[in-house]
Amino acid sequence: MKDKNLPNNYNTLSLEDLTTEANKMIDELENQKDLENSLENYQKLLKLNLVIEKKFQKNIKEISEKTKEKIFKISQKKNAK
Repeated sequence: MKDKNLPNNYNTLSLEDLTTEANKMIDELENQKDLENSLENYQKLLKLNLVIEKKFQKNIKEISEKTKEKIFKISQKKNAK
């Protein structure tokens, strides 16, 4: 499942917006009676989940890098004293 098969706007949405979209898809799946449509929508939900995971991992990496930088700056200030 490649994210290039997803609509382009998924790549520009925030994690919160993507989560909201996923919740809407889940609600639709829970209310559907037709299994044929359910399979297609479930595949879309799985693809969306991958996009969410990738964005989440990217955000974690950015936060980790910023934290390391701040710790380094603080340690430099302490060593300078």
